Amino acid sequence: MVALDIDGTLVNHQGELPHAVREAVAKIDVPVVLATGRGLFGAVPIHEALGLQGGHAVVSNGAVTATMSPLKVQTEITFDPRPIIDHVMDVYPQALIAVEEVGVGYRLNQLFPVGELQGELHIESIEELASRPAPRVIIRDPNGYADSFQDLAHSLDLHSVSYVIGWSAWLDITPEGVTKASALDALCRLKGIDPKDVLAIGDGNNDIEMLQWAGRGVAIGDASEQVQAAADDIAPCFEDGGTANELNRWFA
Repeated sequence: MVALDIDGTLVNHQGELPHAVREAVAKIDVPVVLATGRGLFGAVPIHEALGLQGGHAVVSNGAVTATMSPLKVQTEITFDPRPIIDHVMDVYPQALIAVEEVGVGYRLNQLFPVGELQGELHIESIEELASRPAPRVIIRDPNGYADSFQDLAHSLDLHSVSYVIGWSAWLDITPEGVTKASALDALCRLKGIDPKDVLAIGDGNNDIEMLQWAGRGVAIGDASEQVQAAADDIAPCFEDGGTANELNRWFA
């Protein structure tokens, strides 16, 4: 199996999919699984652009696994978001909060910057946002910095959840123990695939567990030192064709 992160691995930060990456993916003759922090609606266009037929996608940082043809949610793991949301509002009242509704979109306290979320967007009160279980909660501050969110994360009671800080002031919160790796591992058990036979490629903090878990975990050269340290090998930077280079090493 080949597990591929999307942003920074398959597409650049403008969302552009290089032709070389599309060509390299087309040569893969084993199952390809997109493993992304994006929600389901964010993964579908990339799956289609790559020309992938059927298969699965791991989205929402592992909280959701879906079949892609037909499009159907196979697994959704949820948690109670109320303690997290209440605390964030107490210590970081300017935060934007999004609660994912799988297969629909997001429920929000305020609109996020244009293009950051896909699907239907519905504004709700904090009480409504916290009222029912969710697979993922996103905390965002367009005017903040990733470092400031380190302090926010450390102030939260995260004993019952997992979290990942993005490249900006963006905090993804999922159920405890849920990562891309946990979802991929469950998928491998379903398909009878040994994790040692998985090639995983990624570049973000949310890829660390996946790169450590896979038989061969490869970090794109743009990745932080922490992500690179978790990998078995380092590919060239994205703009230098790192993803295509790694795939062509095995499937050209």
